[in-house]
Amino acid sequence: MYSGPLFLRPSFHKRIWGGTRLNHYFRDQLPSDTIGEAWVISAHKNGPSQVLNQPFINQTLNDVWMNHPELFNRNKQQRDEAYPLLVKLLDAKHPLSVQVHPDDTYAQQIEGETFGKTECWYILEAEANAEIIFGHNAQSKKQFEQMARSGKWEQLFKKKSVKRGDFIYIPSGTLHAIGPGIILLEIQQNSDITYRVYDYDRADQSGKKRELHLEDSLKVISIPHHDPQHQQSQSIKDGLIQTRLITTPYFTVYHWRLDGISKLNQIADFIQVNVINGEANLTIDDHQFVIKKGDNFILPATIASFTLKGFAEFIVSHT
Repeated sequence: MYSGPLFLRPSFHKRIWGGTRLNHYFRDQLPSDTIGEAWVISAHKNGPSQVLNQPFINQTLNDVWMNHPELFNRNKQQRDEAYPLLVKLLDAKHPLSVQVHPDDTYAQQIEGETFGKTECWYILEAEANAEIIFGHNAQSKKQFEQMARSGKWEQLFKKKSVKRGDFIYIPSGTLHAIGPGIILLEIQQNSDITYRVYDYDRADQSGKKRELHLEDSLKVISIPHHDPQHQQSQSIKDGLIQTRLITTPYFTVYHWRLDGISKLNQIADFIQVNVINGEANLTIDDHQFVIKKGDNFILPATIASFTLKGFAEFIVSHT
């Protein structure tokens, strides 16, 4: 039985708002100068990650998920369940559309998909005065629709300043958009359903404007908007500062800061690890792996314990 990490190759996605700054994380390997998203841990059909190491090299994460349930502590009754999470790196050279995502019920009943989309962001880089859109000022669905149809965007949208190290939790139904000059890591449910409310009247290379989805948005958006509340906690394990950023029914997310050495036990059925800064050695039994900024991997259920040594930062997540 395999008891090592699953290192993953990202799936890159061109976007009208993308750029080249994700080269900082992927050692100048971007295939285009308009890459907006790298799906770094993905079993989604629209952009699956591939395993980089033996014995599963070049297999998709979904293949490993379906064919090796023991790695994820899944039983026979769970064999047909979809991989639950999706992790992305996003580079917003230009602003993203103002959008909203449905919850599980709407996604299943209307879109025929398993998951809606609750997500969270960890801000990796942000230019001075960087902002996101987070919420709105409408007090009723009728008021929201009137303001949207009359183009009163400045009055409708709420904006929020962000900086490196900020953490933003975005439940399904929350109106939001990433502003220009921001690179972030996104942990979300395994969904690709997006309803655009506003897209700055811009056109793609062919001169075509992207589709808007106001009717669907009105059915799923939370009105009035309330900022979600969540509590963080911190613990220290040898040379590792562990900050639990959030726990939800869908995912738990941590920020780990390593300054030295720390021996750790497995904390879930499997954990997702994104190296966001620095370099470290990962030791599992007698096997050692060098991990660097931009590496993304899964530590499966078959790993009971592991050791980290070095100076690095990680975002760690699990269901």
